[in-house]
Amino acid sequence: MLWAGRIGAMRVAITLEQCWHRVPGGTATAALGCVDALGRLSDPPELVGVSAWHRNPPKEPFAPSVPVAALRMPRISLYWSWHKLRRPSVPRATGFVDVIHATGMAVPPRTAPLAVTVNDLAFLRYPDHFTPRGLRFFDRSLELTRSEADVVVCPSQHTADDCVQAGIDAERVRLVPYGVEDCLVPPDEADEVRQRFELAERFVLWVGTAEPRKNLEGLLAAWRMLDRNGENLVLVGPAGWKSNLDDDLPASIRRLGFVSEADKRSLMRAAAAFCYPSLTEGFGLPVLEAMVQGTPVVTSASGATAEVVGAAGEVVDPTRPEEIADALDGLLGDADAADSRGKQGRERALSEFTWKRTAEGLMQIYRELAG
Repeated sequence: MLWAGRIGAMRVAITLEQCWHRVPGGTATAALGCVDALGRLSDPPELVGVSAWHRNPPKEPFAPSVPVAALRMPRISLYWSWHKLRRPSVPRATGFVDVIHATGMAVPPRTAPLAVTVNDLAFLRYPDHFTPRGLRFFDRSLELTRSEADVVVCPSQHTADDCVQAGIDAERVRLVPYGVEDCLVPPDEADEVRQRFELAERFVLWVGTAEPRKNLEGLLAAWRMLDRNGENLVLVGPAGWKSNLDDDLPASIRRLGFVSEADKRSLMRAAAAFCYPSLTEGFGLPVLEAMVQGTPVVTSASGATAEVVGAAGEVVDPTRPEEIADALDGLLGDADAADSRGKQGRERALSEFTWKRTAEGLMQIYRELAG
């Protein structure tokens, strides 16, 4: 099908509604990283965000750097209408666009060539981790992606393989990993944040939204096995759903909740180790963000985080807390090994995962679709 175009920069509508979610999470962070990276290209597209109707902009750090056109419906109504009625169209809010890029699993009608980012298909692997309403939403999202998307964008080979297994034609799948900024925190700034939060000199850090697939129960079990006096396990991030975190935690475990982006980076820099033993991930941005701070990483051998760390991190079976404990004990007990792992991780992050590479991969897809 031919699409009417216009002279000038390619115009791309990119969905950013997840920035207003109660827990924006990694999908919002990744989408905004893509937007910023595309804007730094030498020949950038003209980007316009798409959202539901809101009274106020999203809170920092989830405020988009591009104009956002709102469709005159609240989120729940918009998602339902997109998935059931296949309206309203994106151009109704944005005007003409060459390409529509759905950066999450809310799939708008295909009124221009359509790219859909599938970050993960965790709901197929662990359906019990999701609400019935959530499962219905994701099932419909996958159905629409399978039938209407011209291109399916995946941040990892793990997710790409899951998409093909779920019935998406392999020739429509494109691998475009996310990136990371070189934002190494100075040691004095990292130490200031550690002291401000009153943390031990040495601590293990976890960052994320508390939900079942993050496997916090496995991490807590591993920490109890270690029984390391005078050190902390620090949990950073908002409460999500079905997390089952016990309020009666040992004094060595600190829950900081949501912190600013700057404080998060400083905590990653200050940590003796970063542990992210998720049951499955579509990419795992926190792992990459810890690597760029030179912090050694323990993460899962299953899912996409093993792709991210490569040989530069410690990978474990996330269902075996004793493996998590052994890996952490090895890093905490051997400063030279931890330092070497940290340096390897930082080198890998900066050489293999750049936002410039992400933006170039997306731009290639947009040109392909716009024809």
